[in-house]
Amino acid sequence: MTEFKKITEQASKYRHLEQMSIGEILTHINNEDKTVPYAIEKAIPQIKRIVGAITDKMLAGGRLFYIGAGTSGRLAVVDASECPPTYGVPYGLVIAVIAGGDEAITRAIENAEDNSAQGWLDLAAHKISRKDVAVGIAASGTTPYVIGALQECQRRGITTGCITNNPGSPLTDVADFPIEVEVGPEFVTGSTRMKSGTSQKLILNMISTTVMIQLGRVEDNKMVNMQLTNEKLIDRGTKMIMDKLSLTDYDKAKELLLQYGSVKKAVDHFRLNEKGE
Repeated sequence: MTEFKKITEQASKYRHLEQMSIGEILTHINNEDKTVPYAIEKAIPQIKRIVGAITDKMLAGGRLFYIGAGTSGRLAVVDASECPPTYGVPYGLVIAVIAGGDEAITRAIENAEDNSAQGWLDLAAHKISRKDVAVGIAASGTTPYVIGALQECQRRGITTGCITNNPGSPLTDVADFPIEVEVGPEFVTGSTRMKSGTSQKLILNMISTTVMIQLGRVEDNKMVNMQLTNEKLIDRGTKMIMDKLSLTDYDKAKELLLQYGSVKKAVDHFRLNEKGE
């Protein structure tokens, strides 16, 4: 059996980085980053399929799980943690599981990604079921923690997907809906927190945003269900209400927002009251 060759581990096309000026380094990194959206563009059909599957599961009462290690796991945590404040969905609808647990969010946990059994155990702690979707994230496509988790999900009839930067990797073999984005060798050889990580962040944005729109958490182009966690968001919500209801009184709009807790609820209640219902 031939060894799987990882594009993400191939040597950088740039040499002697330590001899470059600051400007040269920044320019080369930026030039490499510019290629990432074009690589993702080729995978839009794959992303479309998994978004459809996630949306169907969520509309039927299911949840979305991300599972990853290292940078991939941390990016998953960022995306999952931003769904409730941005779209007003409950915590626990989108769940990120990272190898090594919460401690791994801020520091590397030795050998955590090499445990092929622990990934499933971490998912099982959340009582994952056939109603849910599990998406494994690994630039290499060979992370045992992630592969083991998806293998067990498939064995139990749970829908699986993946995001990887090495097409044809072992991870894709255990994903019902694989997303493969080839961004090529990194500027610093093997540093997959760079282009690979950037591609994963962009794809996670695409998945969660599109799913939330499909679930009705956005109206027009506005986050009408966002949580009012700071003054900036309260001000934004107040102006949304003024716009939607054609109100000129900022204080009145703010009062409505704080009374009902979200733009959508404030607008709906105001309109009902206007009708005398």
